[in-house]
Amino acid sequence: MAVLGVDGCRAGWVGVLWERTTTVLVAPTIDALVERAGEVEAIAIDIPIGLPADQPRTVERLARARLPGRASTVFNAPASSVLDAADYHAANAANRGALGLGLSKQTWYLVPKIREVRDWLASSDRRAVVEAHPEVCFAAMNGSVLVDGKTTATGEAHRRRLLADHGLDVVTDIARGCAVDDVLDAAATAWTARRFADGVAERLPPEPRDHVAPAIWV
Repeated sequence: MAVLGVDGCRAGWVGVLWERTTTVLVAPTIDALVERAGEVEAIAIDIPIGLPADQPRTVERLARARLPGRASTVFNAPASSVLDAADYHAANAANRGALGLGLSKQTWYLVPKIREVRDWLASSDRRAVVEAHPEVCFAAMNGSVLVDGKTTATGEAHRRRLLADHGLDVVTDIARGCAVDDVLDAAATAWTARRFADGVAERLPPEPRDHVAPAIWV
């Protein structure tokens, strides 16, 4: 059966559906994307799942350790209270109050998608939905961190080769509102979804393995 890797994009969400071949799907909402994908064994998504209430997650520290020189690509997950904030000022204050950390603007811009996934998971009976981080996935495929950025020609070519080597030949010529690197990131998370469905994915942190979140799966 197929698996689905998901990443955010300007148009909403992009997914790579992977069985024997790959299909790229784009939809304005996560619910619509998953509905278009149909029955899948597992879904891996590049968005925080399982937000902290009163202390920072350990998963980001473990993910950064896998990316020497590229650790800045891993953003801290916001506190759960941030999702109720009306603006960045209130969100930053809520995050400092809960976790003792400021909230980056990059993370604030992700809040609508984080909230959307939280609400979707709460209203869904799906169990095999895990968090993944594309750069950590690519580093695992490669055996070491990829030093070239994903939007550079060299970085894109390297990521395409890695995906192809692992059976994911992806067509990236799709609708406006979804960049090439968004599709390649979704394909990388599809690789993790396959590994999770097969029971061989690595969990960061390793335990408790029977809890899908909060964790980054590789």
